[in-house]
Amino acid sequence: MPGRQDSGQSGVMTFTGFGSDASNFFQALAKDNSREFFQAHRQQYDDAVRQPLEDLLGEAEKIYGPGRVMRPNRDVRFSRDKSPYKTNASMWAGSVGGVYLSLNARHLEVGGGIYEPSRDQLARARTAIDSVPTAASRLTEIIDALVSSGFEMAGPSLKTAPRGYDRDHPNIELLRLKHYAALTTLPVSALPKRILGAWEAVEALIEWGDTHVGAAQSWP
Repeated sequence: MPGRQDSGQSGVMTFTGFGSDASNFFQALAKDNSREFFQAHRQQYDDAVRQPLEDLLGEAEKIYGPGRVMRPNRDVRFSRDKSPYKTNASMWAGSVGGVYLSLNARHLEVGGGIYEPSRDQLARARTAIDSVPTAASRLTEIIDALVSSGFEMAGPSLKTAPRGYDRDHPNIELLRLKHYAALTTLPVSALPKRILGAWEAVEALIEWGDTHVGAAQSWP
């Protein structure tokens, strides 16, 4: 697929999954979201959350390209909620589109695609859906397959037609999409092969974005 890197997988996978300590950490953080708590439990965060995410990122980068583990700190500058820490942890790897995983106390969210596309990416995607019949039909096939296997498209979609398009357009549901990404929910204890399998399931969506959307040229 476009954007997929040579896996170069030789030897044993470093990532072995997440354990109950990860769930326990986030449950406790939700009750005491303070710098004092986080610093006192920094080792638990590093061992149960950060290091497994880094190990998983290493596996993802072999296949999908460069990525990163997101910071645990919240941006509270424009929020009424001044809680300093996120009650989830996440990682991303890819180029135009990519794969994603988020971990919280209850479950994992796993998937990928293009989330929060830039204005120029949205414009190119909608142009393809409107004027390239094979692009629209292929995206429909991909979404139907993902939904039937337990994924949900990231949303919400627009409530009406985007500017410049008729609300009676035959592909209006595709044109209303604001993201070209899909997610599924897995238990925190999911084995690595289930996580990698979820990523494999969204590769067709990533490929569609590589082909018809391309890299962002402006932001937002």
